[in-house]
Formats: sequence, structure tokens, C-alpha cells
Amino acid sequence: MGSLAEPTPETSDRKPLGIGLIEHIKGTKISFKTHQVIVLILTFLAYASYHATRKTTSIVKSTLDPEASDVSLKFIPWRKTYLHEPAESRKLSWKLGDGWAPFNGSDGTSLLGELDVAFLSVYAFGMYFSGHLGDRLDLRIVLTVGMIGTGLFTSLFGVGYWGNIHSYYYYLIVQMLAGLFQSTGWPSVVAVVGKWFGKSKRGLIMGIWNAHTSVGNITGSLVASALLSYGPESVGADREEEDELHSPKKIGEEVTEPLLRPETPVKEKPVGFIEAWKIPGVAPFALCLFFSKLVAYTFLYWLPFYITHTAIDGKYLSSSAAGNLSTLFDVGGVVGGILAGHISDRLDARAITAASFMYCAIPALFFYRSYGNISLILNIVLMFITGMFVNGPYALITTAVSADLGTHSSLKGNSRALATVTAIIDGTGSIGAAIGPLITGYISATSWSAVFTMLMAAALIAGLLLTRLVVAEVTAKLAESGSQGRQQSRSPSVTIEEV
Repeated sequence: MGSLAEPTPETSDRKPLGIGLIEHIKGTKISFKTHQVIVLILTFLAYASYHATRKTTSIVKSTLDPEASDVSLKFIPWRKTYLHEPAESRKLSWKLGDGWAPFNGSDGTSLLGELDVAFLSVYAFGMYFSGHLGDRLDLRIVLTVGMIGTGLFTSLFGVGYWGNIHSYYYYLIVQMLAGLFQSTGWPSVVAVVGKWFGKSKRGLIMGIWNAHTSVGNITGSLVASALLSYGPESVGADREEEDELHSPKKIGEEVTEPLLRPETPVKEKPVGFIEAWKIPGVAPFALCLFFSKLVAYTFLYWLPFYITHTAIDGKYLSSSAAGNLSTLFDVGGVVGGILAGHISDRLDARAITAASFMYCAIPALFFYRSYGNISLILNIVLMFITGMFVNGPYALITTAVSADLGTHSSLKGNSRALATVTAIIDGTGSIGAAIGPLITGYISATSWSAVFTMLMAAALIAGLLLTRLVVAEVTAKLAESGSQGRQQSRSPSVTIEEV
């Protein structure tokens, strides 16, 4: 952290323009709590926009490949099968409902799965690099560049329609570059929020804040569904109370840490990649998130597609209706994230909470697959419950757990590990997020039941990976309970005389 001796001119004179404007309008300095609210709102909106752009491709899948329910399991890439099909079957259609070459061929589902894995693979590996940068560069610059790049390449995917582009490689490259820019988002926003809020109630606060993921998904789903018919588609904040651990440092009544910038002057050495992996708890939670995100992202990318190809009460829904219906999974995810954060705060047990949610996700997945087709109401209820248990631990691990581990006691107060630890955990999870949709693209062509079996197995493994941490937390709880019992037994007894 910066020196506590005296304010640095660079920090006090270079406030963000927005902060300076607000203070000019109010005529007074913004309070520390107001700064915290601003941080939450800005990072919430920033990452919601990331997820909104990410959700659009899942909505347009059934339009790009409308006949996907009839495809066979094929492992031969498009560049071979498409070029060797008869000319009449390789039509470049502009008509809504005919799909969009090359995704309307017999291997369209596999090609869409390849796009998902390309995006998520680059996203996962880019995450490690972005986390490294996040602990060393101005976070405002990292976020700005990432959001601009994300918006650009998401738009270029849609340009393929208006430009009549049917090259598989065009969409592949666009998705890969989009994934690269998307990877800047999560390490940056968690690093910012983690530095402005201490551990007390961090699970609840970040659980509510993590609703940006579902809000972004819902927004992306609704906007993309509505548009399908148009085509196939540095501050000085006065502190009002004693700061908690890792809040910006105070000089007199002034905060010297910039809102979204690294501390100045920098005296802490950023934690290295290998060193961050060695922090107790990082590896188990990272591997757990691998399987947790495998489940969550399979739903993110394939749920609307699954709904359109599954008869609900004997009827098939349109792509637009399926996209709107799929948002209820994300609504359940919002509730699950808040609930998991609150429970983990109350119990002071992150691993127990995450593992319990993953185990509960197994029967939820089974019931949704087995009984979700009976009626629309039952589908909605089961989808909501499934979203709650699937996204609950995913939200907890990527927010509160990452922030906790990024400020672990073994770091001896060094806060320059937040972005790196967050990147390691979410980057590892994103590898699973890439594998799940890819496998689904192949095996869904033969059996959706096999897909759900894979998801239930992944949820089980995710829970089991936290077993050692769960045992440690239970042991600590029992020891704490025993210690309190012994203290009470030593205290003087109070007798009540009988009348």
C-alpha cells in the first residue's frame, strides 16, 4: 500500500472526471460510503454488459441451425463436409427459418459447439494473462480496452449477416478475439470490489453484486430474442467510519488510493503466478470451479437450444419464446448467488456452502430433465431451482472466495494478488466452461439424457473436490464449539433459590 506519511500530489490531483463533476455539482466531497456505492454500480454495469454480449450467441443458435434436432453425431469439421456437399445443399440462405450456412448443414450443431469452445478457450487462457496485467496496470484502462474490444467483436459477429459472410473461419476468429477481450473483465472488477470492501459480509455484498452476471444474461437474452426477426442472427473520499480490512488507506481524513487505479507509490511486489497457486485453498476451489462452470456454461450456451427442441406439454416453443423462458434460469441464479453468499457469511464456511449447493444441483438437474416437459409451469419451477443451485456456488467461488483468497493471511497483508488469484480461479473454471458446451454440441445430437448425466457427474465431482476443505471447516467448527463449551463450564454457576 502507499505511504501513510503524507498525501501524494498525483493521487489527490487526478480524480476521475465523473467524481470531480459530482463533487463540483454537490459543492462538497463525496463520502467514503458513496464511493463504495459508485464502485459497486460501475462494476455491476460493466460486467453485466460483458455477459449481455456473451449471451447473444446462445440465443441465435436455433436460428443459425434450425434443423439441428435432426443432425447426426459427426466429428468431421465443416471445412471438409461443407465443401464436399452437393451445390444444392450448400445454399447461402438469406431467408429466416432456413438457417445460415455453414451452420445449417448436417454438422451445424458440432460447428456451433466449436465456436463455443474457441471463445471459451481463449477466454480461459486470456484470463491468466489479464489477471497478471490487472495487478500491475491501471484497472480503468484494462476495463475500458476490454469493453470496447468486446463490443466491437460482438458486433462483427452480427456483421456476418449484413455482409452475407458464410465463412466458418470468419466467425471462429471473431469469437476467439471476443473471448480475448472478454477475459479482461472479471479479474479487474473483482480486484476493484475486493479492495473497497472488507471480509465482513463480503459474501452477502458480493452475492448481491454478482447478480450482474444474471442481469447481463437476461438482458442479452431479451434483446437478442426481440431482434431475431431482423436477421439470423484517483479519489479523495472522506471516511465516515473505521475501514474494514483492505479498504483504501487513510491520511488524516483523506483516502489515498485511487478508485480504479493501483496504489501510488507502489511498494508491494505483485504476487507471481506460481506463488498464487500455492496459496492455501486456491487449487481446490479452482478445480471445483472447473466443473461448476462446466455445468453453468452448458446451460448458458445450450438452454435456449434445448428448450426449442424439447416438447413442453406436447408443444415446441419458438426460438424467441425459448430465449425469454431461459432467463428464468438466470433469475434463479441471482437468488442462488445471494443465498450462497449470505449462508457462507453466517456460517463463516465457504467450502461447506459451495459443496452443499453442488450436491443439491444433482437432483435438481435430474428432475428438470425428467419432469420439465410435463407442463410449462413445472418447467419454470424446476428451471428456477436448477439455476439457483447451479449458479449459487459458481457465484460464491468467483466473488467472495476469490476475494478472500486474494487477501489470504499467508500474503502478510500484500493486496497485489487479488486480480491474479481471481484470474487463476476463474480462468481454470473457464476451461471447464469451454469443454462443457463443446461436448454438448456433439452428444446432444444423439441424447440429451446423456448431456444431463454428464452435468450431474460434473456437479458431483465439483462437490467432492472441496471435501478436504469441508472437513477442515467442520473440524474448526467443532473445535470452536468445544472451546466455547469449556469456557461456559468454567464460568461461575448461578443458582436460583426455590421459593
